[in-house]
Amino acid sequence: MFWIHGGGFDYGSIFVPEFNGTALASNDVVVVTVNYRLNIMGFLFGDRVDAPGNVGLYDQLLALKWVRDNIYKFGGDKDQITIFGESAGSWSVSAHILSPLSKGLFKRAIMQSCAHMYNKDRDPVNKTEGLNFATKLAKNFNCSINDDWLQCLQKVNATELVNKMFAIRDITVTYPVVGTEFLPLTARQAFEHNLFNSDIDLMAGINKYEGQYNFDEMGIHITYETFANNIKLFDREVHNLNTTEITEFYLKSVNKSSRPEVRHAFGEFMGDLLIKCPTFQFAKQVAKPLSNTSRNVYFYELSYVSQYFADLLKCDTKSKYVCHAMDLTFVFGLPLLTPEIYLPKDIFFANNIMKMWTNFAKTGTIDNNWPKLWNDSTPNVWHIHDLNSNNETKTFDHLFDKTCDEFWKNYFI
Repeated sequence: MFWIHGGGFDYGSIFVPEFNGTALASNDVVVVTVNYRLNIMGFLFGDRVDAPGNVGLYDQLLALKWVRDNIYKFGGDKDQITIFGESAGSWSVSAHILSPLSKGLFKRAIMQSCAHMYNKDRDPVNKTEGLNFATKLAKNFNCSINDDWLQCLQKVNATELVNKMFAIRDITVTYPVVGTEFLPLTARQAFEHNLFNSDIDLMAGINKYEGQYNFDEMGIHITYETFANNIKLFDREVHNLNTTEITEFYLKSVNKSSRPEVRHAFGEFMGDLLIKCPTFQFAKQVAKPLSNTSRNVYFYELSYVSQYFADLLKCDTKSKYVCHAMDLTFVFGLPLLTPEIYLPKDIFFANNIMKMWTNFAKTGTIDNNWPKLWNDSTPNVWHIHDLNSNNETKTFDHLFDKTCDEFWKNYFI
């Protein structure tokens, strides 16, 4: 099991307690976690051989090749590799599914809460925009674009370089550049022409309230008056958002004078646009050509909350929201490693989640109860809640009908 960490391609590391693979590896798997270059060091695009862009993804690719060549020395099987990741790590997994350079390097994939799936007409950053930003950065350090500006930038202190990048860019996170060797096509183009690595099993999923954070505690003030303006901020990054339609859709049954209700509506918008619908639509596109093959594609929604981890992530805990990254504590079995700060039911739940994830990695299936995403043309989403109670664990037909399959589908596909 080959883990790719998240962090918006700007921050993150495998050397944090959350990615301790000890508990997960006790389920008879070999766990490999990899670092890769981030932000300006990992994704500067110069449209040249020594600055091809997306080198953070090339780092992951190199690590994956190393694992195939060497994992037998650690008791692993090079033909049974499952790549998995959360957030930007999940985005990375989807990129490897799309990339011709990753073909044949893994057998299965697990995507936890993100995917390379953006507006059908354009990705966040194209090659022209990527190059424009690189030259803008160079000019800020008095590097002449008529000379070797890349060599000039390489002499700049790394901390100064990163700080300047955050100061001058117009977007909140780093986006890989499409139209390059690693990602020659957009997701829509790749799926339309069946130019992706379809010879894999896939498990993908999301948390029930991906966008629900305690905005006030984070210093973000969402009101009815600022709702539309906040949507426009996202439009600068992901493009082609219809602010009027989005505002009407997410506020249509909301008490506009109630700040908690408006905040909740904005969190739903943010989660649907950036995480839930891209992940769901990506998995559906992978599943389509596999309907008559032995390959498996599953989709889940996690709605179990750990109060301790929710507080740590600044989720909106008053409503017990299962926000972004809530799955990490269970996938890596953190309640087993530090049982004194978790509840017994958290430990039970983590054991079951690890068993599901490792069963999939070893066999391509979870258990006999899990239906595939497509079953008689019906999208089945497995609901993971309280595994102590059979009536709380079930599937939903057409769970995202009103959002991902109606309101947002034409945006992505």
